[in-house]
Amino acid sequence: MQKFGARSTSGLAVLGLALAAATGFVAPASAQQSADAGEGNNEIVVTAQKREQRLQDVPAAVTVVSGDILDGGPAYNLEGITQIIPTLNFNKGGTNLNSSLFLRGVGTINFAVSAEPSVAFVLDGIVMSRAGEAFGDLYDVQRIEVLRGPQGTLFGKNASAGVVNVISRMPGGSYGGQVDVSYFEGDERRVKASVDVPLSDTFLTRFTAFAGQYDGNITNLANGEDTNGYDRWGVRGIATWAAAPNLDFTFIGDYRHAADECCAPVVGTAPTGATGAALTSLLPGVRFLRDETRTIRQDTVTQTKEEAWGLSAQADWTLANGATLTSITAYRSWDNLEIREGDFLASRTPAYTGGAFNRVEDFGPQVSDTVSQEIRLTSADEGPFTYVIGGYYSKATADRTFRRDVIQCTATTLAADATGQTPCSTNPGASTFINTFSRAEFGSELTNLAVFADGQFDLTEQLSLLGGLRWTSDEVTAYHRRTNLATINPATGTAPGGVSATPNNVNLSTEETNVSGRFGAQYKASEQVTAYATYTRGYKGPAFNVFFQMNNAANNLANNNQSNVIDAETADAYELGLKTSWFDNRFIVNAAIFDAAYDNFQANSPDLQGTVTVTRLTNAGEISTRGFELDALLRASNTFSMSFGLAYTDAQIEKFRNPAGVISDARLGEQLPFAPEFKGAIGMNKEWRGPLNVYLSGSWNFVSSQQPADIPTNGPNPALRADSSDQVDASLGFSDANDRFRVTLIGKNLTDDSYPSQLATGGPGGLVYRIPREADRYYGISARYRWGS
Repeated sequence: MQKFGARSTSGLAVLGLALAAATGFVAPASAQQSADAGEGNNEIVVTAQKREQRLQDVPAAVTVVSGDILDGGPAYNLEGITQIIPTLNFNKGGTNLNSSLFLRGVGTINFAVSAEPSVAFVLDGIVMSRAGEAFGDLYDVQRIEVLRGPQGTLFGKNASAGVVNVISRMPGGSYGGQVDVSYFEGDERRVKASVDVPLSDTFLTRFTAFAGQYDGNITNLANGEDTNGYDRWGVRGIATWAAAPNLDFTFIGDYRHAADECCAPVVGTAPTGATGAALTSLLPGVRFLRDETRTIRQDTVTQTKEEAWGLSAQADWTLANGATLTSITAYRSWDNLEIREGDFLASRTPAYTGGAFNRVEDFGPQVSDTVSQEIRLTSADEGPFTYVIGGYYSKATADRTFRRDVIQCTATTLAADATGQTPCSTNPGASTFINTFSRAEFGSELTNLAVFADGQFDLTEQLSLLGGLRWTSDEVTAYHRRTNLATINPATGTAPGGVSATPNNVNLSTEETNVSGRFGAQYKASEQVTAYATYTRGYKGPAFNVFFQMNNAANNLANNNQSNVIDAETADAYELGLKTSWFDNRFIVNAAIFDAAYDNFQANSPDLQGTVTVTRLTNAGEISTRGFELDALLRASNTFSMSFGLAYTDAQIEKFRNPAGVISDARLGEQLPFAPEFKGAIGMNKEWRGPLNVYLSGSWNFVSSQQPADIPTNGPNPALRADSSDQVDASLGFSDANDRFRVTLIGKNLTDDSYPSQLATGGPGGLVYRIPREADRYYGISARYRWGS
């Protein structure tokens, strides 16, 4: 089996006024200015439907974030972007393998290697197969388009809840570049540089590099060092070649490396019960302050190491009739290594007898790669009928090796102490320690083939019909090999009774075909007002519950038995939208109401094995999500703008599969995880121009109470609910008259409102929290220098 690292090769932005970088502020309906727009033209152009269109002409709910938001500021990845997009939420797992995105309350929390996300992440036309591939640093981004609701017609099976579409900055036609340097409290440092180097009038290149380092926001009392930080760097090269007047090529290569000490969950609640006093004695100095806890006492640093790289080639051939034939060929590699602290304690061996004090440590490398090919034909924009037709193929493989070490104290000659527990000692003859090893090798191969067509037919100048279909064929194979080794005495290295292995040798496969699509109508009442109504059938492919603890008994399967199949997830979604623009597009108001029902919803089901919480992927049942969204942008002048975004989401369980496998409506109405009922954001930007330009920006976002955790197997758990939170950010920048050199002062979470990014059952106190960087107030400064054109 290939080991980790073996494959390594080592506006908003422009809307007539650039919103200041480093604020975390977004105007909800903004993107780049059209390349063909004249002076004063404030049209917003997006590629949400795989063609360039005015945002106001797209019959779908789309939020667009400018790349300038990421430049030099703290919102440097999708985790930060979720704070300013009301319908986008984020689950921060212990590693990127376990992290996921949610749109309109729907997403997949997943540990199984054979399952895919519900929110697709697309980078420069390439669909990423694994949810974790979305959470690297974003750099040199032109814009981010967030498409809400099922988008399977054009983007495929892992877009049953929506799409996050990232478009990189393309090379410019003349030499120039910029360097951004940032420093924040906690010794957080980041630097980014990009340069355009045109090699000829037809062959343009752009190169970008970034690096960042941060110690972390949690103090480990065991060694006095901070944790939950990162050390990352990456590079990207893009080349565009106008080979002929009607033929263009784009070549992209990128590489990134990350070594994150993330994310150690804190013990936020004090241990209780019979072992409470003893566990508390093992956590001296830790203050149990729920989401305000900022200390741990652990001997193993929870961490993630990643290597990711990719190559892609895109060809665009404009035909005589004005249609464009596009081919995108890509290869992506993503390797992830997880090291996890499982017992939350600092002792190398158990201090007491009993399962609550076992030492648990996990080690799990995974290697993944994806090959994909897309071909599509996009019609010209003229005429009553416009369309996109094409085909897509991808093969994604993943192989993982996972080992869990458990040390327990089984007997001791010492007497019980004041805590009521019997302590253990490493002194010879005082106590007996047993070490149990469990090792698994497992993996999957996902093969996807699809053909699709999507179009718009104008019945009149005002009324248009919308329609699209996608035929999908999925083949999923998976394997699992596990050996449990007998208990071994760490002192002698011997296994009493020899090695008693219980092997698990499983091979699984399944196939499925599906037809999904969308139908609707669009009515253009005037140049300023457009309304649309759509029905969309969403689809997410089948999977297998392949994970470390998988075994024949627990999963009711034998070799090649298909009872472990996680059936495909489907969605029926309805959306009504209204898009308006006034005063030469200076005032934009977009609104949408939606109602979607999901069947065979794929979700994690957590349960406790001994003292360790584990989760298994399952078809949890039926869920629904409904609500409304409102985006508004006011550009009162070239130097002042305001934005507003609000989302109301009622995402709930309709029917749920209980631990016995029975589906019922007993939990009808229970709120889904990572689905706050209300989420909103307000932002403003003001400029004063002169010999010294001054830029003032600010934003406020609000999130109502929510459950940032898996769906509890046995019903609602009030302890897994996070209170509402709000955050105020601000920045003040200064530049020369030509904005060649700019310095920006930044303040994040000025109200110092703490919140968890994830809650989970387990640990010494029965509840653990993951605390993001943005849960604390902090300040920073960024500097940017531009040269050339």
